[in-house]
Amino acid sequence: MGLHSSLKRGNRTGAGRSVMKRTERIKWLIEKGDWTDETRVVGLPKIKIIKLKAAKKEKPKEDKDSDKKKK
Repeated sequence: MGLHSSLKRGNRTGAGRSVMKRTERIKWLIEKGDWTDETRVVGLPKIKIIKLKAAKKEKPKEDKDSDKKKK
């Protein structure tokens, strides 16, 4: 049994974007300081979207020997 079509999220595609849109690239160039009034909108450099993954915290490992000593 599948998910009804009215319950699916229509605005999301299966994969994430790999490159910023033109407006996002212009904002990025303005923040970086590489944008001037003479810069053309067409032919902007492609800027890859970098997603950072959160580092997983490792659980402290307990020694089996120390557990045996406590008992």
